[in-house]
Amino acid sequence: MFRALGDPTRVRLLSLIAAHPEREACICDLIAPVGLSQPTVSHHMKQLVDAGLVVREQRGRWAFYRLVEGQLTALGDALRP
Repeated sequence: MFRALGDPTRVRLLSLIAAHPEREACICDLIAPVGLSQPTVSHHMKQLVDAGLVVREQRGRWAFYRLVEGQLTALGDALRP
């Protein structure tokens, strides 16, 4: 998980998702804020899915991503002595 968060764009994407209602966002809402192309954002999101930080759900044409509850807390706990 820490490896996936080693890229500032991925941290920003997680922050954007966390700011949305229900802690869920459409990929279409994530492209403009990070200023990258849709394929690049999709690549970053795949890394976050593979790390277990978000889950992906296909709804028609668009992919929606939702934070996996408890994962960010677990990361914080891992940093505590």
